Amino acid sequence: MHLTNEWYFYQDALSAETCDEIIELGHQKKFTEGKADTHREELTDEERKAGKTPRYGLSSARDSNIAWADNQNLYDIIFPIMWHANEAAGWNFDIQACETPQITQYKVGQYYNWHNDGPGDSLSVYKEEQVGKNSPFLVDKVRKLSMTILLNEDYKGGRFQIKSWGKDSIPKITTIPISTRGSIVVFPSFLFHRVKPVTKGIRYSAVAWFLGPYFK
Repeated sequence: MHLTNEWYFYQDALSAETCDEIIELGHQKKFTEGKADTHREELTDEERKAGKTPRYGLSSARDSNIAWADNQNLYDIIFPIMWHANEAAGWNFDIQACETPQITQYKVGQYYNWHNDGPGDSLSVYKEEQVGKNSPFLVDKVRKLSMTILLNEDYKGGRFQIKSWGKDSIPKITTIPISTRGSIVVFPSFLFHRVKPVTKGIRYSAVAWFLGPYFK
């Protein structure tokens, strides 16, 4: 899918005080090791067409520390920003829910390699066995918009980049200018993106995923 706007950026959208409160929330929830795998098991044609959920394992695709923040104040902050970006960027995606936000801590040498947050098709919808009975609002939905909030700036490295493809099929890598605390980028969840290794200090960010019916 070729988009007129592949991302929408807000400079200094949140105050330093709000950023500090979100970082503190992460420490209260306690950071744990976060691992992810950008590859998945090979499925047969029959399994793929039936929408079988592939198994993911742990690998070096991601190295960071995470804390889950099911916090109403945080939802109150991110939802208006998402609604504005969704309209202003011209996406106007049908958004109906939000997953629990994640606060991420990247120490020196930590990173997140190229990945996307979800394909967005009918075979990628969340099923009840994936989300559990406590999250029925996620069932039959896909991730449509992703949000990253930078919470501090006293670090080096850790650049946030998005990859896309033009008519010539040559990847275009864009470094998003998200370098000052409180800055926010919103982008379609199917776009590939990464966080490059941190070289000095600790990088804190908050990420959220907004969901709706699969694209059709």
